[in-house]
Amino acid sequence: MSGKRTTRLTPDQRREQLVGIGLEMLADRSLDELSTDEVARRAGISRGLLFHYFDSKRDFYRAVVSAACDRFTAATEPDGSLEPVAWMRSFIAGFVSYVLEHRQVYLALVRGAAGSHPAVTDIVGATRETLARRVCDGQRRLGMPDAPRLALASRAWMAFAEEAVISWPAEEPGAQDELCAFIESSLVSVLGLLDRPGALTPR
Repeated sequence: MSGKRTTRLTPDQRREQLVGIGLEMLADRSLDELSTDEVARRAGISRGLLFHYFDSKRDFYRAVVSAACDRFTAATEPDGSLEPVAWMRSFIAGFVSYVLEHRQVYLALVRGAAGSHPAVTDIVGATRETLARRVCDGQRRLGMPDAPRLALASRAWMAFAEEAVISWPAEEPGAQDELCAFIESSLVSVLGLLDRPGALTPR
């Protein structure tokens, strides 16, 4: 008879373990391919027991996506004591660093979960809104006046930055610094355009 004893997890610990396994699996597959059978197997429990902790596959997916989005927003939150320019650069650097390090998970969220799983669209959308609000906050920290289209421009810039980070050739030397500078210059341009609504020559 083996003397090995299995540590019994509390319900919260078990949920955290299962969500953590789901996050690990998103590193090499889409949310569509996230099998609750495999999650349960990796945790050493039955699939039926997994649904003791989550009401449904939808509920489990939402828990995994929420955890991924929480990690992302935490990683991109700058230190509030920084000076305005340093604050904005910290936000951009955190964004770039996180996506480059967790590119597959990010792709699973922004290109997979948001489109193919309506059950989690609101979570991904709220995360994007959080980041867009940080852009607005950064603009105010820089002493620029509020503009009527600031919120819209911030969301548009986020979409641009998102595509740039996902598509950038990150394996090249100095890629991360170059990418941060590129995204920063694009943000400065967008914020500058808000002060020049008539920049284009009238037709």
